[in-house]
Amino acid sequence: MKEEAPSSWAEAATAPSRYRTLQRKIVALIAVAALLPLFSLAFINYYEHQHALTAQVQEPLRALVGKTKHSFELYLTERISAINFIASAYSFEQLADKTALNRIFQIMSQAFTGFVDISLIDESGKLISYVGPYNLKDINYTEQKWFQQVLLRGSYISDVFLGFRQFPHVVVAVRHNNPDGRSWIVRATLDTAQFENIIASMGLEPGSDAFLTDRKGVLQTESRQYGHVLETLPFSLPPANYEANVYDFADPAGGQYFLALSQIANTDFVLVAMKPRPSLLKAWYTVRLDMVAVFVAGVCVIFAGVFAATRMIIQRLQESDAQRLAAIHQMEHTQRLSSIGRLAAGVAHEINNPLAIINEKAGLLRDLLELRPDFPDKERFAKQIDAILRSVDRCRGITHRMLGFAKRMDVKIEILDLNAVITETIGFLEREAQYRNVTIERRLAPDLPQIPSDYGQIQQVVLNILNNALAAVADGGTIAVSTWDEGERVGIAVADNGCGMSEETVKHIFEPFFTTKKEKGTGLGMSITYGIVKRLGGDIHIQSALGKGTTVTIFLPKHPPEEQGGSL
Repeated sequence: MKEEAPSSWAEAATAPSRYRTLQRKIVALIAVAALLPLFSLAFINYYEHQHALTAQVQEPLRALVGKTKHSFELYLTERISAINFIASAYSFEQLADKTALNRIFQIMSQAFTGFVDISLIDESGKLISYVGPYNLKDINYTEQKWFQQVLLRGSYISDVFLGFRQFPHVVVAVRHNNPDGRSWIVRATLDTAQFENIIASMGLEPGSDAFLTDRKGVLQTESRQYGHVLETLPFSLPPANYEANVYDFADPAGGQYFLALSQIANTDFVLVAMKPRPSLLKAWYTVRLDMVAVFVAGVCVIFAGVFAATRMIIQRLQESDAQRLAAIHQMEHTQRLSSIGRLAAGVAHEINNPLAIINEKAGLLRDLLELRPDFPDKERFAKQIDAILRSVDRCRGITHRMLGFAKRMDVKIEILDLNAVITETIGFLEREAQYRNVTIERRLAPDLPQIPSDYGQIQQVVLNILNNALAAVADGGTIAVSTWDEGERVGIAVADNGCGMSEETVKHIFEPFFTTKKEKGTGLGMSITYGIVKRLGGDIHIQSALGKGTTVTIFLPKHPPEEQGGSL
């Protein structure tokens, strides 16, 4: 619902929207001041913890790849050293002798595993001698890649290829240059199953993968996930060098991995190992969830604390502002009453003198009229004189009330039974109430404590309120008078079911000369009542609604106020 615009600075200063805005600003300011360090610490802790745990996870994979790489290099180095020794230790003729070559092959196979066959090739690429399971008689390797490489480099370890065998294999070849100018090549074939054995020794867990590939991404060993030997990987590998490096990697299927790879020396082989990130970072995800939960809980606690503290501060501020405004209104009202009181006293004093003269002159006229029995129209003059005297009396009553409003009345404190005072006061009005068939209900607390107060002024207060109630109710209406004990004070309430008052009337009800009775009222009754209640240290409240009635509630202290008398 849209709030109405405040009509005064006091209403603007105490408007609920102002406190809500102030509360939001304070909550935002304190929350930012409190949460900014928390956010910073949480971010730094999150980053450092993730970095440390990732490095802790990557390091074993890097070490595993490095260790396996060295195993491959040792395996290949041993084989090529053995071939090099055979090529150097035996003559061309000895190696060309198949019987001798077979004996050499048998001795070599006992010392080194993985050899499939061995052969001697002359410098023209012609197969001279061969020991092994295949029929390779009279083959010429001149056009083979490995043959060109061994002529160029002296030794060579090939990639896995099919060759004349039409079976995946690896060739290890060494060229020997004899001092007599001749040269020959000793060539051996390695079983790639040994590569698989080395990779199997890595002990990879389910979901992981490891394989050999060449620089073009052609698989040299079987892969659990990406194909068989001589198939091409479905993705490109990061650059490889002779140091084992670890990368964050996503394959085409969306799998997240830590990928480690390293180049194997003197070959085109690249050793690759992959481990899934989710399984390796499971501990990190658990820690991260705990960190997020602690962080969210911390933020909630901070917000709850800030909101509760701010709300308490705002409530205290509202109470303080309300008390300050009430004091200002009280002071303004007191000053207004004081000014009007002085004005009323002056006016009453000035009017009383002419009224006394009028009263004396009217009395003299009535005496003279009685001394002259033959005065014409005597009866008519007597009535006019009586009318003048009644008007003078009425004016005197008004000025008397004005003086009573203006002067500071002395307070005489005595122990009172409020129920007795109220019962006696009601008695003054019972005849009028009976005449108008108005019911005055007594709801007086039987155990109401006696209080120190002024008898006459309490009676005047109750009488003023009852008179107003009688004037407000229609014939046959009801007026209820209640008393009760309320802690350090006692309460008196006069409720009627009369015509009631508007909010605007209630706002001005305690102002002097404000009346709704037109010519029948002076507008001083409730002002005097208000002043008396305040002088006695009490308080007065009015609740009223048009057509529903009015309730006037008075609270009087059980102990006499420190300062007797008010400002009136």
